[in-house]
Amino acid sequence: MTTPPDDRSFRREMATAYRSGWHFIDLATAIPHTGDSLMVTVFGEPVVVTRDDDEDVRAYRCLRRPRGAPQPVRCAIRYGMIFVNLDQRDHQLAEPEVPDVRTISATPRSA
Repeated sequence: MTTPPDDRSFRREMATAYRSGWHFIDLATAIPHTGDSLMVTVFGEPVVVTRDDDEDVRAYRCLRRPRGAPQPVRCAIRYGMIFVNLDQRDHQLAEPEVPDVRTISATPRSA
């Protein structure tokens, strides 16, 4: 019989392994108009994703402290999907690689 994981070790694992990456929130079509917002919970933290006046999508962590201002969270849209990163370190979302399109002339071995 296995014992359930310790709550402290579970929180430490969540903080180190999972929070440091980019996480899918929803499709960009979920907030199509200026002023639309979406409230989600990512690893136990409430996050508000909103579309501002410039049609940009931004994400904010809702702090539970009294009079705490919302803290900006890195947010990116790739292929019509919204991703957020709760980690404060400087991780970049991987850009899709552009294939090197070159014409290679080759002669078949049977020639």
